[in-house]
Amino acid sequence: MIVVTGATGTVGSKVVVGLRERGEAVRALVRNVGSVPAEWDEGVQPVAADFADPLSLDAALADADAVYVLVAVHPEMETHERNVIDAAVRTGRRPHVVLHAAAGVEQRPDGVRFLAAHVAAFEHLVASGLPWTVLAPNGFFQNFLGMAESARAGRLAVPGGQGSVSYVDARDVAAAAVTVLGTDGHQGAVYTLTGPAALSHAELAEQLGAVVGRTVEYVAVEPEAALAGMLGAGWDGWRAAGMVELYGLYASGHAAAVSPDVEKLTGRPARSFAEFAAEHAEVLHGG
Repeated sequence: MIVVTGATGTVGSKVVVGLRERGEAVRALVRNVGSVPAEWDEGVQPVAADFADPLSLDAALADADAVYVLVAVHPEMETHERNVIDAAVRTGRRPHVVLHAAAGVEQRPDGVRFLAAHVAAFEHLVASGLPWTVLAPNGFFQNFLGMAESARAGRLAVPGGQGSVSYVDARDVAAAAVTVLGTDGHQGAVYTLTGPAALSHAELAEQLGAVVGRTVEYVAVEPEAALAGMLGAGWDGWRAAGMVELYGLYASGHAAAVSPDVEKLTGRPARSFAEFAAEHAEVLHGG
């Protein structure tokens, strides 16, 4: 049995489908068992569990052979990851735990709260004695779909400075996860998952413009202004501050490394941003 947490999210939902395509039995942790993706078949067992409730996690992880630990960005995300790992320990079965972290987790950079949470969970996982693997993806192409309206207006405004980022397609991350969960030989490895190239936000804006059919200007927003804008849009303060910290990492150039691990795990090259944008032209156009 493979247990997938975060099973209805951007990556987790695709992991569940990919595992079923391999014929794996899947237990999917969800908030509401009455509302699950339509593409899930009878081989997916939805189970309601709460990352803050160890008893619910114990029930969800019972008889697990492997566990994919993917939690939402949240002020308690470190605790949530640790709670799933501890529940895996309590099964007594020594399941293979695959931690979904973030690119840079091995370098342990300072000043980015999301990465700090993953680093602490990674250290906790290693100390647990369980067999482990870490998947460390860079930022997702899919995040740009939420900026489609701005792109159609001719602007890509983020606090990314002039740094380049090797953004990755979430579908490639899910495919890599399916391989790691469904095959042997990955224990003790940290896989960094990136796209095939590091692009500046100006280059990303140019590629978005090619799809929306107009010039898209990149505006390097100052961090303070970006934070104020997120708060004004209703973001909670912890997450907004964390996003500004993450973009600061991007601006510094520390997210520009390109890794071959997507192709190593999936057997095919990582999708490019241009391919992604072309596939999602209707969304970007607003049609």
